Amino acid sequence: MESVKVLDAKGLACPMPIVKTKKEMDNLNSGEILEVHATDKGAKNDLTAWAQSGGHELIKDEEENGVLKFWLRKG
Repeated sequence: MESVKVLDAKGLACPMPIVKTKKEMDNLNSGEILEVHATDKGAKNDLTAWAQSGGHELIKDEEENGVLKFWLRKG
């Protein structure tokens, strides 16, 4: 999956992964994909809810070696 930017939010506690994700998404064009890496276990629920409320799409998420990875398409 081709993301235009990777956001490293590892080690950050809620709500900082969402705050940083929103800031990065504001810089993307509609349809572009942001890849987010986080270690906060609450990030999955938080990013899913945030994406839906903001009109964005959570395309995919996975966990690799304790790092949660998300791919979000800007709405």
